Amino acid sequence: MGFRIKAAGALALALIIGAGAAWAQGDVISQRKAAMKAIGDGNRAPAAMLRGEAPFNLSTVQAQLKVIEASATSALKLFPDNSKTGGDTAALPKIWETKADFDGKMRKFADDAKSAQVKITDEASFKQEFPALLKTCGGCHTDYRARRS
Repeated sequence: MGFRIKAAGALALALIIGAGAAWAQGDVISQRKAAMKAIGDGNRAPAAMLRGEAPFNLSTVQAQLKVIEASATSALKLFPDNSKTGGDTAALPKIWETKADFDGKMRKFADDAKSAQVKITDEASFKQEFPALLKTCGGCHTDYRARRS
């Protein structure tokens, strides 16, 4: 299990690096997809810990909190008006219709991840704090992301 957790951390880091490469290429839809994928893929290891399928690992959790903070912060710049369509985006038009709300939710997600980096110090605090972060993540999906079939 320890290897899987470390591998998940390495995957998250690789995805962040991939997001940086996409950024350099200038394709904002690819950039935001990479940022969101880094969050989603990186959340797998902590979610397994919450379900008791993997042992708690503080360093893995802390690494993912940093990925969430960085990705949510970068996402604020990844939804310009000219990126509403194309690139197989799952972003709903509501993002641009209620941009202030969307940006506020992204800022809160980043801020909550930063705060959790201080609050999560052991398994008990992880089980207390991380589910709320996952709920915040899922809340944006409900409002702002099209369901994929």
